Order: sequence, then structure tokens, then C-alpha cells
Amino acid sequence: RAVHAIGVGKLAGAVGVYGNLDPQVEAEALDELGLAPETVATQIVARDRHADVLCALALLGTAIEQIALGVRHWQRTEVGEAEEGFGAGQKGSSAMPHKKNPVLSENLCGLARLLRSYAQAGLEDVALWHERDISHSSVERVALPDATILADFMTARATSLVDGLVIHPSRMRANLDRTGGLYFSEAVLLALVRTGLPRQQAYELVQRSALAAIGEAAAEGLVGARPGRFRELLGADPDIAARLDTAELDALFDLEHHLRHAPAILERALGSPA
Repeated sequence: RAVHAIGVGKLAGAVGVYGNLDPQVEAEALDELGLAPETVATQIVARDRHADVLCALALLGTAIEQIALGVRHWQRTEVGEAEEGFGAGQKGSSAMPHKKNPVLSENLCGLARLLRSYAQAGLEDVALWHERDISHSSVERVALPDATILADFMTARATSLVDGLVIHPSRMRANLDRTGGLYFSEAVLLALVRTGLPRQQAYELVQRSALAAIGEAAAEGLVGARPGRFRELLGADPDIAARLDTAELDALFDLEHHLRHAPAILERALGSPA
């Protein structure tokens, strides 16, 4: 969309009124270049078109940053679900030999900030005095080439990052297990609501068991809940047991059922069967 918006030109003279040139000449010349005439020009093409491109590049950079930020979080020691590829002889820290820092991701997050600054500069260039002052020129000579080169570099680096990403499924499962099944609380809540229990009351019942499981684990120096404890407390609660039997509760703690739509999400995102 932004490429289409910027695909215009003008040969309409110093103030855009075709004082010395027929608009047809402009149309034919621009057609040779694959451009369309600017709808209403001054001495220049309207700079909201350039701002549109810079904003699109900033959004691209921000999308890349979102991926990179995720990698930085996943690579933290206490999470450990994924990490950047690490080559033989590579150094993660000049002082601490054990470290494997997400340097590519950190670099991309920093560059995204710079790319967004160019979008701001482009927006500042839209409002120009009368038919055109020259204040935008000095900005564009830096912002336009640097932003496009930077976006290209970030895209290439992000591709390399994703291609080399090391995934740790066992750690993902271990982190899930640390919660003791607390992430099934919504499923239990909705199941109670389907039995006719008011939502607020159902919420309080589930929360009571969840917080009890968390509190017990905290007393033992643990994070989350002990495996199976949340499920035990739910089953032992007479107010819940009166509405959901053992089999119904067990069915709510099925992770495969919880993730059953994940392949469809991937197919929608990637445009092909997962």
C-alpha cells in the first residue's frame, strides 16, 4: 500500500499549476517511468506520501522487534524455552565465559527504535510553508536512504535469527508443569457457568482453589503450584463437586484439547497446512 502511495511524480511547474507545460506531457512522461501524476502538487509531491512509507517501514521494524523481544525473553535463564544459535568460538560476554547473550535480538530491538524515529521525522516533513519550503530536504537526504537500508538489514537479520533459532520443547513443557495446571482455571470457570452458576460465583470458587494451591507452593519455596494440586483442591471443594464430577473435571485438564486449534492458527498465519 505504501509503495503504491509513493508511486507518483509531478512535472507541474514551480507551483504545481502547469504554467508552462500541458498535463498530458506530464502524464506521458510519468507513464514511461511507471508513475502516476500527483493528484494536487505544489512545487513537490505531497510529503504525506513519504511519511506513509516511513511509517510502513517503522511498523515493519516494530513487528521484527516483537519477535526479537520474544527471543530475548525466551532465552532468559529462568525461562529457557528458546535461544539464538551460537556458533563455535562465539563469545557471549567479554567478562563471563559462560554467557550466551541474544545479541542479534538486542541489536534488532535497538534498530527498531531508530527506524521509528525516521517515521517521526517523515511526519514532521508533511506540513511545509505555502507551495513548498526546503526544510524537508535535509531530513529526507538522511531519513529516506537510511530507513530503507535499515529496514532491509533488519529483515535479513531477523530471517537469519529465526532460521537459527534453537527451540527447547521440554523446557516449555516443564514451565507449563510448574504451574500445576493453573492455566486450566478458565476452562473450569466456563464449565461451572454452563451448569447455571452465576459467573461471579463461579469465578470466586475457582479462584479459591487456585490461590490455595499457589499459597501452598509458595510456603514450600515454589513458584506456581505443585503438580496436580489445583485439580485436587477443585475436586475436594463441595461447591464445585456438586456441579462437576470427577470425569468432567479431568476432561477440563486436557492440554491437547486446549491446543486443538493451534494448527488452524498456523495455517491461517502461514497460508498453508501446518
